[in-house]
Amino acid sequence: MSKMSHINVIEKYEEHCLAIQHLLSSILSCFSDSKMFGQEQKELSKNLDSLCEYYPFISLLYLLDDKGQQTCMNISGRYFKDKSKIGYGSDRSKSPYYLMALNSNSVVVTEPYLSSVRRELCLSASIKIVNDDDTIKGFIVLDMDLPAILSFVTGDSKRVHFEPYFKAVYSIIVLGLFSVALLLLYLAGKECWTVFQALLNNNENKLLPFGVVIYLTLALAIFDLGKTTLEEEVLLYKDILRHSSTRRTITRFIAAIIIAVSIEALLMIFKSALKESGEHIIQAVWIILAAGFLLLCLAIYVYLGSKAEVMLMNNKTNKEPIS
Repeated sequence: MSKMSHINVIEKYEEHCLAIQHLLSSILSCFSDSKMFGQEQKELSKNLDSLCEYYPFISLLYLLDDKGQQTCMNISGRYFKDKSKIGYGSDRSKSPYYLMALNSNSVVVTEPYLSSVRRELCLSASIKIVNDDDTIKGFIVLDMDLPAILSFVTGDSKRVHFEPYFKAVYSIIVLGLFSVALLLLYLAGKECWTVFQALLNNNENKLLPFGVVIYLTLALAIFDLGKTTLEEEVLLYKDILRHSSTRRTITRFIAAIIIAVSIEALLMIFKSALKESGEHIIQAVWIILAAGFLLLCLAIYVYLGSKAEVMLMNNKTNKEPIS
């Protein structure tokens, strides 16, 4: 549940780009007013704050003249108050949102780009305002925080507030698993010392080394489970709305369980062979069969999950209107 990387943001934007562009176009169309060019900084800020009550992903508002020169300071949205008093007089004539709006009579929305102010991926929506004699009066530009837009569009904005608590709980669980793994390693070390002492005393008990292997195997399985939890739930970003993300997590957990179960079954077979009595050999065979069945089920799950995701992606592509 870590922060989305730029690649994750771009991928999600590609899925919802049409909905986002329509949303931003409607926002700026309703918000834009030629009277804004005569308002003071405080009035503009008040207007933007009222807009941010409904659309919290808006980060900046600024006005340009007909030549692309910024005529006011950057006006930050209520959730982005750190970079407001800059930008006045900046030349925006080479910016895509100015060039696109210059040749259009409606709202234009840029492709995602890295903001020079916040160093985050954002979108800019701009509209050209004309006078009664059809001369250009200026341009109104809104910058939008792209990850915040995606959370808004996908209905994921509330969950974001709980992420720190989720990460804290998962971190505590991971620490507990790592502690158990360290304890098992300590017990394995004690067993190693017992085996070494047995060798010095000419004790030929062939089953003694298996205690070491059992402790090490359990430590490996528990450590791998904690590592998987740490990576999947704390360090890496996981899109819960994407099937591949959930499938990856389940695959890693089941794979760790299959490995641990298979090793334990082999240990039972070896112990039975050393005892020459065949004790527990049937149980070991059943465990191996169960591990094989789990592996087969996992393969089917991964295959069907990937096929389902491809079908969903194809359906989304086929539903996109032809421009």
